[in-house]
Amino acid sequence: MAVLKVKFTKTKRDKLAQILWILNWVSVVSGVILFSLGLFLKIEIKKRNEVMAKGDINSVPNMLISVGVIACIINFLGGKICYDCSDANKFSRWKLVMLPYIVCTFCFTFSILVGALMCYTMRNELEESLYLGLRDAIKFYKDTDIPGRCFLKKTVDMLQIGFRCCGNNGFRDWFEIQWVSARYLNMASKDVVDRLKSNVDGKFLVDGVPFSCCNPSSPRPCIQYQLTNNSAHYNYDFLTEELNIWMKGCREALLDYYTAIMRSIGIAALLIWLFELSVLIGVRYLQTAMKNVLLLGDLEGESDGWLLENSFVETAKYNINIIKNLGKANQISTVSGMNDPNIDVQNTKCGKNNITTKSIPASS
Repeated sequence: MAVLKVKFTKTKRDKLAQILWILNWVSVVSGVILFSLGLFLKIEIKKRNEVMAKGDINSVPNMLISVGVIACIINFLGGKICYDCSDANKFSRWKLVMLPYIVCTFCFTFSILVGALMCYTMRNELEESLYLGLRDAIKFYKDTDIPGRCFLKKTVDMLQIGFRCCGNNGFRDWFEIQWVSARYLNMASKDVVDRLKSNVDGKFLVDGVPFSCCNPSSPRPCIQYQLTNNSAHYNYDFLTEELNIWMKGCREALLDYYTAIMRSIGIAALLIWLFELSVLIGVRYLQTAMKNVLLLGDLEGESDGWLLENSFVETAKYNINIIKNLGKANQISTVSGMNDPNIDVQNTKCGKNNITTKSIPASS
């Protein structure tokens, strides 16, 4: 029994073909939107590529870009097919193409859904990439005279100023690394020498942060150094007073930024998926209705259109059997009692069994 069967008159078929022609052109625009969203996300990721570890974070924008291009091509072809389907004579040219086109469109529509869901599932990969990338960027912050790393100081400073953040997880990350270059240390100072000797690795560690961590909205001058020393500053208690530096870590700030972008892109992709799915359903109805018109032979009469010719269970079993039997057509069965039909052919006996054959006379 057909699933969701609908009866179409010639007028309804023509109107459906015209509506689908318009919707396919709208779908071309939606493909451009998907391409643009993927390109925008790719550019945003590339902007902070220096503070991200290499990984699969580009898989989502690459997929959106690919799906957007495919959407433009498929929907352009779909518009042409639907336009010709208003005429039964022109439809005969597309009769064999329609079903493969619908299958390809279904796979493409499913890819849009996958891309939309990936926007919500890549948070963990993005968080790990940001954690590793920011850790290395902060580690090499002081290497302003080393090729390949000299730009990291500016990158980190601009990042902390722009996103109002400090460190990787927080401002205390700067306490664990030497972020002041050795060329700016006064080795004649006893305090500097003692601090270097007190560290096992010989690093100059201070309880201070770079200037880019300072909050310019703070009413008091920025306290960058000796953040944990209450006696070093007047009327100051680092345990109770809210410091005048950014408290949020840059990993959290960037993660919130990219999560908001991907959430918006995911919503847009889901809406486009629903729209493409509705167009696909309409094309399926048009294809089955036009096919039945040709079978009936009455181009002006009514015809049935459906989503599936059989029930969901029967359709699933039929497709599973097709998949199972793929490649078996050219195989010879080795099961006992089953022989090649081309070999197991009974010999026909011409004449009667009791006819005696004449003996060949012996040569004299």
